Amino acid sequence: MLETLQSLLHTLYDVEGLIRWGGTLLVCTIVFIETGFFVGFFLPGDSLLVTAGVFAAADKLHLWWLLFPAMICAIVGDQIGYWIGRTAGQALYRREDSFFFRRSHLLRAHDFYEKYGGKTVILARFMPIIRTFCPPVAGAAGMPYARYLVYDFFGGIFWTGSMILGGYLLGRSVPNISQRIHYVIAVVILLSILPAIIGVLRARRAGAAKSSATPHPASEGK
Repeated sequence: MLETLQSLLHTLYDVEGLIRWGGTLLVCTIVFIETGFFVGFFLPGDSLLVTAGVFAAADKLHLWWLLFPAMICAIVGDQIGYWIGRTAGQALYRREDSFFFRRSHLLRAHDFYEKYGGKTVILARFMPIIRTFCPPVAGAAGMPYARYLVYDFFGGIFWTGSMILGGYLLGRSVPNISQRIHYVIAVVILLSILPAIIGVLRARRAGAAKSSATPHPASEGK
């Protein structure tokens, strides 16, 4: 079972192999699943889109047939997530953990939503895991659908457009970049998890500062 799981994860994160095998249809399917269903939290959205853009620059994919369907899938997928949250409501937070669902991820998205409000729908697009769990959190929080749709429409276009076109421009600007695609993927993954790393470091720093500022009981008695 463990070997099968490792093989599955290796296949999913071999984004170059995925694109070669499934082309535009598979790219759009993965984007749809990642944004629309809890199971998608471990899928390689950012690196997949950037790599697809590089492939389009090498004329291995058609840019416009990649760009617009990916945007549509990102937006439609989020609508499903929103209505799951709107229907399930607070019951989502009492759901038990499973292979396809982590309550801790939901709580992280909830905290992010509480901090940034409606802007979360746009900002979360660029943060792995958060972008999967943000739509149901917005739905469970009762965010008006018309307002959510506007944010989501802009966020979906901006995310997919920046990733695909960024990869496309990189592929056009750097000769033979497709032969070094693993370096591109590594940089994209690093940049995508960087906000989470910064958030953890800030939280630890704030916790340490608060702890040092709290008077020690022994010192109070002197």
